[in-house]
Amino acid sequence: MIDTLRITQSPAHRREQPVVQGAPSLLLCSVKMDPGEFTQSQPIRCEGCRQTTPGYDIVNYGSMERGCRPLCSQCFNAEVAEAAGLEGFEHAKFEPVGLADCAGEVHEFHFRTHLFGTGVALDAFELRDGSPVGYHFQIIGEPNDDLLVLLGRLIAKMRRALSTKHLVDDEFGLHIADHRVVQGMVESDRDHDGRVPLLVIDGREITWDEFGHMLMSFEGWQFKLNLADKSEEV
Repeated sequence: MIDTLRITQSPAHRREQPVVQGAPSLLLCSVKMDPGEFTQSQPIRCEGCRQTTPGYDIVNYGSMERGCRPLCSQCFNAEVAEAAGLEGFEHAKFEPVGLADCAGEVHEFHFRTHLFGTGVALDAFELRDGSPVGYHFQIIGEPNDDLLVLLGRLIAKMRRALSTKHLVDDEFGLHIADHRVVQGMVESDRDHDGRVPLLVIDGREITWDEFGHMLMSFEGWQFKLNLADKSEEV
């Protein structure tokens, strides 16, 4: 039986992850913070290894009784592996990789590995001013999977996604490409206090108003909206 608990990344980047019911009382927990207190680009000292770590690679982890501690991904994975009895799990840290899109533009991707008891998530993302931005990909495997094999599957997924442009920027301005399929990720627009979406399409941020303006070129047309977890193939 699986319960869902919350994993909290600095500063307030949250997502649901499953953990094994009946494991020790260590929990992933949420810490209330002022959004202006720090950003994902600011380094934070990991309370496990005491190394200074970028904010985007920090997880607040602990128990209801003892509170949460900021841990880097490696220390976090070690504690989750111990709590779940995964003695054979070894954390892997991958160097950044540059991949070209179909227009020849090279995107540099950084990687992050998170163990969550019943599985392991491998993320790839771009950085701008030290914070994740642009393209973001994820793949989920089993805790005993070879992480190098998982990385290969993730890079293959990234290449497939980078092989297509969904928006065109030409003399007519930014508009939807002729194949009339748009694929991207839904984020939160902080300029509107998170009340409206911010879309990431072709690795670029598109406001809800900008996307609405592009859709008006298809007034009277039908559309179909498919939603999928970022770890799924779309």
